[in-house]
Amino acid sequence: MIGCGAIGAGVLELLRHETGLAVACVVLPPGVRADAFDTVKRLAPGARIATSVGAADGIDLLVECAGHAAIDEHVIPALERGTPCMVASVGALSLPGMAQRLEQAAQRGNTQVQLLSGAIGGIDALAAARFGGLDSVQYTGRKPPHAWKGTPAENDCDLDALTEARCIFEGSAEQAAQLYPKNANVAATLSFAGLGLQRTQVRLYADPGVTGNVHHVRASGAFGTMEITMEGKPLPANPKTSALTVYSIVRALANRGRAVAI
Repeated sequence: MIGCGAIGAGVLELLRHETGLAVACVVLPPGVRADAFDTVKRLAPGARIATSVGAADGIDLLVECAGHAAIDEHVIPALERGTPCMVASVGALSLPGMAQRLEQAAQRGNTQVQLLSGAIGGIDALAAARFGGLDSVQYTGRKPPHAWKGTPAENDCDLDALTEARCIFEGSAEQAAQLYPKNANVAATLSFAGLGLQRTQVRLYADPGVTGNVHHVRASGAFGTMEITMEGKPLPANPKTSALTVYSIVRALANRGRAVAI
């Protein structure tokens, strides 16, 4: 496993209840806080701690839980060596050429990288609908105003003074990822399951009427229409991260160890 921040720790906590799975190694960057080492030792006492994927040879699967930079640093080298990978930071693939590099690395290693659904649902239906033909995919994301501080939204309005919802962005998923990289995971995941970064339409709102992250997806095509709205609860350890992100990783891992998977 790459990383042991709020997401990684949550995954390790839940994996303790899964039989047939064992965390062989946790990769932590040099200079990481001491509590990350303590967390690994407490939740995965049998795991080695390393600073690079190269020290984790012989593993069956690599799981990225560390953020966008880990794709370049750890995931691509692992794929080239033939190690299958799971990626939680799908937003990293919005960077120019990154999706192609990831695919080429997996092809060279004769292996596969799985993009995890993370904080959004309905990815299975959207990906299935693509085979019949998709006409449109629209994503609307709402967060309370304070959640947009430190983003270009601050140049658009006074976030502290908002009394009603304000659209701070409207455009393609590709543009959204460039302007709001820390909020790119959901839009990017929908894009790779459906119509791609350029054809997936995104609206982002600073909304004083919500307390959490609200995701709304509408898709239409030969299959019919689909709408899904989710209001995700955050991780207690990191209010900026959806708890469902952790659960999606654990589900994907648990399915690998079960005789019957869904």
